[in-house]
Amino acid sequence: MALLSLRDVQLAFGGPPLFTSLTLHIQQGERLCLLGRNGTGKSTLLKVLSGELSVDDGVVERSRGLRVGVLRQQVPNDADDSTVAQVVRGGVSAEVGEEQARLRVRRVLSQASLPPEPAFGSLSAGWKRRVLLARALAGQPDVLLLDEPTNHLDIPAIDWLEDFVRRHVTTCLFVSHDRVFVDRLATRIVELDRGEIYSFPGSYKQYQRRKEQALANEQVHHAALDKKLAREEIWLRRGVKARRARNEGRVRALKELRAKRRARREQIGQARLRVQQADRSGKVVIKAEGLAVTLGDKPVLRDVSTIILRGDKVGIIGPNGCGKTTLVRALLGNLTPDGGTVEQGTRLEIAYFDQLRAQLDENRTVADNVADGRERITIDGESRHVLSYLEGFLFPPERARTPVAALSGGERNRLLLARLFLRPSNLLVMDEPTNDLDIETLELLEQRLIAYDGTLLLVSHDRAFLNNVVTSTLAFEGEGRFRDYAGGYDDWQSQRAAGGPLGATEKGPPAVDEAATAGASASTNVTTTKGKSKPRPKRKLSFKEKRQLEGLPAEIEQLESEQAAIHDKLADPRFYQAEGAGTAVAAAQRRLTELDEMLAAAYARWETLEAIAVTA
Repeated sequence: MALLSLRDVQLAFGGPPLFTSLTLHIQQGERLCLLGRNGTGKSTLLKVLSGELSVDDGVVERSRGLRVGVLRQQVPNDADDSTVAQVVRGGVSAEVGEEQARLRVRRVLSQASLPPEPAFGSLSAGWKRRVLLARALAGQPDVLLLDEPTNHLDIPAIDWLEDFVRRHVTTCLFVSHDRVFVDRLATRIVELDRGEIYSFPGSYKQYQRRKEQALANEQVHHAALDKKLAREEIWLRRGVKARRARNEGRVRALKELRAKRRARREQIGQARLRVQQADRSGKVVIKAEGLAVTLGDKPVLRDVSTIILRGDKVGIIGPNGCGKTTLVRALLGNLTPDGGTVEQGTRLEIAYFDQLRAQLDENRTVADNVADGRERITIDGESRHVLSYLEGFLFPPERARTPVAALSGGERNRLLLARLFLRPSNLLVMDEPTNDLDIETLELLEQRLIAYDGTLLLVSHDRAFLNNVVTSTLAFEGEGRFRDYAGGYDDWQSQRAAGGPLGATEKGPPAVDEAATAGASASTNVTTTKGKSKPRPKRKLSFKEKRQLEGLPAEIEQLESEQAAIHDKLADPRFYQAEGAGTAVAAAQRRLTELDEMLAAAYARWETLEAIAVTA
């Protein structure tokens, strides 16, 4: 039996139905990725699954005692003074005893490598997302729902999240437009398309092939129906008496064809992205030598040198806060460096995509943000109505007259693209353009950038986007330094030295620890192959187990002390300046991974022995 099922679910909010006849089954052990165009109702579907929204019709079935955890797409920005431990404790049910809740919080904090003391409001968006994930897991959910978990995370954080989900999450449904994340984690892909769910077992690449075939079959079916409908309409207009008994059946069939055609929900249109190109720039676009920038007392860039030639497509890679945007500003001449030189080439026409969307006026409409109050704009020397232009970016006339403040994240990014592509350019600068865009728009943007004849500077954490678009990368190497590499993200990964400052990414889950497995079996409802729950062991602790239970708190305290000492070392800038720092950093990170596994096993064993002692 499925843990969670939807059968023939229907839901509408006053307009056309969002879900028409939606059926979905989530089985234990599945990691489902939910795909769909922006605005199709993915977040609404998660609210139905979590029980926050009731449906208009259909059946929602949950297994008895089902616990559902949720990680929302939006990260709160308020200044919450609660500590990390207090926020995570909020995910534990009030029915759980205080001692058990404390153990559970400590275990989850250890698994997520989170310090308990910092104020939640003082953390970055990436760390807040990690805390909220720990909060969701503290409730020991049978099904975890993740809404765009990789949004605004940098590559090391995404790597950590992939590894964490593989290790600690048994059953989940997640929404994501990160194609590498989807391909590495999903065991099945379900797509929300025109109010219905379509299931595609296997990887994202397998889904692409099957989806293409399904759309081709649909087009053939629709073409056959349209052809038959047109033929029958011609027959009726020729004056055949519908009241004649021998023709009544044919007229009824025609009415059914009309009803089918009216009920058909066409695919959401594809955005029509078109980059205007200016005259060619000089051969050398930007040349930087020994570039250094200090903001306040903090050195952000040190000794950065690079040459960017006409036609280069350069990806800029590095963790959040390492200085990527500062580097772009310095290369464009918007920031005066404290050391080194920057020379720009001739005949540059620059168009800049801002990840903070500061170019948008929240109080003005979509159309006014593009045309500044004018009705017509000029594209490649031709005059066009602004509403017609915006329809190419999936803004119908009524949406084009909406204030920017009412737009979703994906709509704002499409609006920025509409503004950006109005301006002819030969140097295109894009700072995180992929956030909130659906996969179809991402792939179309890739095609346009690949075909772009000018020069591209691209800051992105989207690994697939980098692989498909850029020809070289400027990668962060630590201590404010960036280094040139040939190729995209995967090429950079293969070229850089092992144990670099961003940390090595594990390619799979660690070996299963017997103690951890025992702890998981005792603390959650683990289903056997026959679908029955394993009962908790009803026996007394052996003498050896009693001694182990007594010694576990001290063992855990020792491991946590060592973990805290390594965290302090890694937080000290001087640690990275010592001779042989690269090897030392890699060793410290490896030891942290070992400590995480040892702590998780110790907490699991402690919880198992506690459960036996209580039930004995």
